[in-house]
Amino acid sequence: MEKLYDRLKERYPEMVEIRRHLHEHPELSFEEVETPKYIAAYHEKLGHEVRTEVGGRGVVAVLRGGKPGKTVALRADFDALPIQEENDVEYKSKVDGVMHACGHDGHTATLLVLAKVLNGMRDELEGNIVFIHQHAEELAPGGAIAMIEDGCLDGVDVIFGTHLWAVTPYGHIQHRTGPFMAAADKFDFVIQGKGGHGAQPHLTKDAVVIGSQLVMNLQQLVSRRVNPLDSAVLSIGRFEAINAFNVIADTAKITGTVRTFKENVRDLMEREIERVGKGTCLTADAEYTLSYQRGYPPVVNHKDETDFVARVAGDVPGVTAVVECEPDMGGEDFAYYLQHVKGTFFYTGAQDASRDEMYPHHHPKFNIDERAMLVAANTLGAAAVTFLKEAAIKEETTVKK
Repeated sequence: MEKLYDRLKERYPEMVEIRRHLHEHPELSFEEVETPKYIAAYHEKLGHEVRTEVGGRGVVAVLRGGKPGKTVALRADFDALPIQEENDVEYKSKVDGVMHACGHDGHTATLLVLAKVLNGMRDELEGNIVFIHQHAEELAPGGAIAMIEDGCLDGVDVIFGTHLWAVTPYGHIQHRTGPFMAAADKFDFVIQGKGGHGAQPHLTKDAVVIGSQLVMNLQQLVSRRVNPLDSAVLSIGRFEAINAFNVIADTAKITGTVRTFKENVRDLMEREIERVGKGTCLTADAEYTLSYQRGYPPVVNHKDETDFVARVAGDVPGVTAVVECEPDMGGEDFAYYLQHVKGTFFYTGAQDASRDEMYPHHHPKFNIDERAMLVAANTLGAAAVTFLKEAAIKEETTVKK
């Protein structure tokens, strides 16, 4: 393990260089072209078995160890967000309106350099490592499910993944068995009223007023329809009804998200949103349409693999705390991998303490403490190598018996 850690430390400048290159050249979900080419070329140079266009735009590379054994998969995503960057840094995004505002550039840099270091140790590896570079994590239906259908998990025994987490202190590893991140759904209402002159409201069906009432009614669902012992979030992200100041709108568009952990709560929220929309518009004698889109399922970590990573992380250089955290209402399509093979997903603290203010993920001023990439590489590398070694020992012991 010391060899792994030492070599990763030596390669840290390369990690930073890759991350900053990707940060300057972000690509949106399902529009990634140059990024997968860059990733594939990196692995091909190492001599790995490489598949491109996996599930659309994904890349899968396989490192076969010098000794027989199990197969570990490590995953990193590489898409960016439709956000105009506001950071004043030398590696600022060069693409107008597009930014790596969630750390996926760091995920990719981490996995590429880890792949290079593990490649240099291939003769000592007791099994194989699959590097899954996933496109389109940010936009449902996401890239994971398509990559799985295209065989990215074929032959894989276990999968590990991490997210550089900018709201968690540097050096902290956060883990949790069971529900870790929430199911993430989206809904769109279009309210059709009757427009008219602002001076004659009695002749209209005011879509703004109806929409406002709908928003308030929806806010009661979690507090009055969901069991207090369960978790749910309903948030309205958009309300559009654009007119002149003296015109009453005939149409309003409302878009929001629902986050849940349990399937029965997810079903309840979908039914209740439909019921509340119908009742609100019926009362106002207005029409409506509702589109409800189910996004990613919840991320549910397997116990043995989560306990394993927590144990391994305790001895990793740069890790100052290994903490069991509360569930997070954010969504992640890593959930699909965990529905097919055992594994776990965890957070690697990447909060930039040098900044006066902390900016969350998906913010125009989002950034990370780049040292967290080395911690993530150390932890993922330790998990992969230790899993293979322990599995080989177990197999040998079984054979002898």
